[in-house]
Amino acid sequence: MTELLQRESLLKSVVFLRILIGWHFLYEGVIKLFNPDWTAFGYLATAQGPFKSLFIALTGDGVIGWVDTLNTLVLIFVGVTLVLGIFEKWGIIAGMVLLAMYYFAHPPFPWLEQRNVEGSYWFVNKNLIEIGALWVLYHIPTSSYFGLNYLFKKEPKPAKTPQS
Repeated sequence: MTELLQRESLLKSVVFLRILIGWHFLYEGVIKLFNPDWTAFGYLATAQGPFKSLFIALTGDGVIGWVDTLNTLVLIFVGVTLVLGIFEKWGIIAGMVLLAMYYFAHPPFPWLEQRNVEGSYWFVNKNLIEIGALWVLYHIPTSSYFGLNYLFKKEPKPAKTPQS
C-alpha cells in the first residue's frame, strides 16, 4: 500500500512539474505572438561562445523573420503538449532542443562576459535546469496518467481465445 501511495505521489508531482514547464513555454510563446515588436535579433546578435557565428548568422534580413516565427511556434507547441498532456515526448524533445539553443547562444561560462542575460551564473543557468527537468519528464511520461492521452486512451480489448 505504501509503495502505491508513493508512486501516486510521484506521478502527481511529475504531472505538476510538466504543467508548470508547459505553462512557462506556452506563456513565452503567446507573449511573443501578440507582441508585434518582439524579435530574437538582439538576443542572437549578442551571442557568445563556441556557436557565436551560427547565432549571428541567424540575424540576417532573410532569416530573422523565420527564426522569430519558428521560435514562437515551437514555444507554443511545447507549451500545449505539456499542459494538455498530448504528444508529450515530441514536446519534450522540441523543448530540450530550443532550450539548448538558448543555452549555447549565451553560455554561462565564467570566462565570458554575461551580456543580454538575467543573473550571473557559472555553467548552470535556468535553461540548463529546465533541460534537466524535461529530461526527467521524458523518462517519466505522465500523459497516460493525466492529460488528453489519458482521456482518449483506448482500453485494451480482451484477447479472443479459441473455443475448445
